Amino acid sequence: MADVILFHHAQGLTSGVQEFADRLRAAGHSVHVPDLYEGQTFGTLEEGVSYADRVGFQTIAERGEAAARDLPAAAVYAGFSLGVLPAQLLTQTRPGARGALLVHSFVPVSVFESPWPAGVPAQIHAMDADRFFVEEGDLEAAREVAEMAGDVQLFLYPGDRHLFADSSLTSYDEAAAKLLLERALGFLAAVG
Repeated sequence: MADVILFHHAQGLTSGVQEFADRLRAAGHSVHVPDLYEGQTFGTLEEGVSYADRVGFQTIAERGEAAARDLPAAAVYAGFSLGVLPAQLLTQTRPGARGALLVHSFVPVSVFESPWPAGVPAQIHAMDADRFFVEEGDLEAAREVAEMAGDVQLFLYPGDRHLFADSSLTSYDEAAAKLLLERALGFLAAVG
């Protein structure tokens, strides 16, 4: 079974993120869910992004690094949207990563000044008409790394919802979230 470090999205550590972690735990995985917002959650994506802007995305990434410091390096780093930032940073820069599970977002590999690590598998999940994923360059960056690294898979789901895997939000899409979970569990079983 895998050790997973799961980072939440811009609305904070919601009950939907906790529920996703619990589903991974139910399959036998050890899942750590750091709170990058120090207990705060936000009712809308815009409010959460505004908070992240005020705090600084670098600070959010540093909080993720600090949260992982005492956890196993041989982990799968996972993130929802904003949480992809620390998850991908750790995957690319912390030796020993077992894999990455990146949901709703993908950061161009060049941002971290380190190439995608050879032999580290990943899954990237997003909706094919999610304006954040498509219009902000995530899709292009994800396709690029999937083509370069043979063990990186990109899964696109029909729809335009951004945080579709968080069951506590109105953007939740049950069918897409169920398929994502199935794929994620298969991935974790393979790398664990």
